[in-house]
Amino acid sequence: MSVTAARGFDAAGVAAGLKSSGNPDVAVVVNRGPLKVGAAVFTSNRAKANPILWSQQAIQDGVVEAIVLNSGGANCFTGSFGFQTTHQTAERAAELLGVSAGDVLVCSTGLIGTGDEVFRGKVLAGTEQGIGALSPDGGEAASLAIMTTDSRPKRSVISRNGWSIGGMAKGAGMLAPGLATMLVVLTTDAVLDARQADVALRSATRVSFDRLDSDGCMSTNDQVTLMVSGASGVTPAPDDFAAALAEVCSDLARQLQGDAEGASHDITIEVVHAASESDAVDVGRSVARNNLFKAAIFGNDPNWGRVLAAIGTTDAEFDPYDVDVWMNGVRVCSQGGPDASRDDVDLTPRATHLVIDLRVGDAAASILTNDLTHDYVHENSAYAT
Repeated sequence: MSVTAARGFDAAGVAAGLKSSGNPDVAVVVNRGPLKVGAAVFTSNRAKANPILWSQQAIQDGVVEAIVLNSGGANCFTGSFGFQTTHQTAERAAELLGVSAGDVLVCSTGLIGTGDEVFRGKVLAGTEQGIGALSPDGGEAASLAIMTTDSRPKRSVISRNGWSIGGMAKGAGMLAPGLATMLVVLTTDAVLDARQADVALRSATRVSFDRLDSDGCMSTNDQVTLMVSGASGVTPAPDDFAAALAEVCSDLARQLQGDAEGASHDITIEVVHAASESDAVDVGRSVARNNLFKAAIFGNDPNWGRVLAAIGTTDAEFDPYDVDVWMNGVRVCSQGGPDASRDDVDLTPRATHLVIDLRVGDAAASILTNDLTHDYVHENSAYAT
């Protein structure tokens, strides 16, 4: 059910001809209320796509009636024509739904730097077609329509004491903070105001999507949107809602990690006993972005020296000669020196668990990443052609 698992939402996914494959490429999600609350977080890349620029303005009042998403074109670096395309998309949706264009968010994903009258026409036609196909059962179709290089849709649903959260995500490449290259729509029928929704969303993304760092490349189009219908009539405790939202976001983040372009290993880097959470994140990210380490994991080589070399580039508080490292349950490094034999480590499973013990405090954090493979290089060498 995805985004229509929560009450008060209709969705659709349709084929507008943006993809040469003929697969669905425009999705629409509409909040039927009674509440029309929304919150969103966006890429921190200074180079932002036109839909991001539009949605950042539209979300300011905390009201979201609908969201229109297209794959098959990022509408980024397409000048004033591209922004007009986004504006017209919101206006067309608003006209058909009888709402204000300023309460319609827009998302796009695909190749950067392309867009013309044909693209615009297909997006607008797809918006009309999608609104005509809206259904309480349309969540799964919508999740298919936002896919680009994804091999499968990403969906997650959770229910708690009379209220629910549903979510869909897309993303397979350019997975790095802020947010990883993704479009995510989250829906809930819980009763929340705009401030509560914003606080919960930022808290959830901080420990989920912001900890996904597959290839160190930040997208121009990242957007995570939370839509609140209040249709359950239930007001959850703020901490309970925040925890459930973080659970859904973490589930979607791991699905994104598992579908990363060309990856053969899903690597969880767990940093423990750090002086602060920020130190733990910095240390974990230094390893996640180290191509030597990632290439070693691709080759099933437990080269823990590359881990120590990577964390030594950070400003985190620790003694590099007093660090322990585990690979898939085997302590290969103790206090900065060799421990168990590398031959004891089995890196053939797809799931790879790296633990780095800094031995200086009580803070911890985990970063999700992938290995660096021939398939990743091949896919991204030919993306535009």
